[in-house]
Amino acid sequence: MKALKIIILFSIAIIFSGTVCAQKIKLVSGNLNFLKGQKVIKVEYDYEDMSVGKFDNEEDYIVKKVKEYNEAEPGTGDKWREAWFNDRADRFQPKFEELINKYLGNSNVIVSSQSKDAKYTLILKTTFTEPGYNIGISRRPALINTDVIFIETNNPDKELAKFEITKSPGSGAWGQDYDTGYRIQEAYAKCGKELGKYLSRKVF
Repeated sequence: MKALKIIILFSIAIIFSGTVCAQKIKLVSGNLNFLKGQKVIKVEYDYEDMSVGKFDNEEDYIVKKVKEYNEAEPGTGDKWREAWFNDRADRFQPKFEELINKYLGNSNVIVSSQSKDAKYTLILKTTFTEPGYNIGISRRPALINTDVIFIETNNPDKELAKFEITKSPGSGAWGQDYDTGYRIQEAYAKCGKELGKYLSRKVF
């Protein structure tokens, strides 16, 4: 039994590490020279036109999940829908900001959605979400794809640089990630971590 547990944990570690390695940050346009010397960057979030899992349209995914939950237990689907949207401000966005600021290191730069006087704004646009699952005997981590767009705060039509971050994974240690919101939250944490490290290395 002990040997079986070790094999299972080892297998999970291999799967998770492979997923982490799959994350990519790609500069699509522009450069980041304009960020040099900045001490604060505003961040905004965009979920418009996001696909979810096998669904090209987020609303189709939501309709399916709400129906499934309500059929199993009336009212639970409506609560699930509310949590699906509330988790963005309550969990995903704070986690992204926590990790990007942590991994900006000693740069003395703050990324914050509360900034009122930042010259530049980072728009984190989520283009794809894979919620993943965990049913005990089988699990799949969450994944998100995002576009990272830098603009002038007072001139939002002027795009200065754009990145694509693909396959940011989210899961809990030792398989303790049964909650969908938690898995997706950890994907935003990973996205923030890697973007913070990238900006620290390339700019600050």
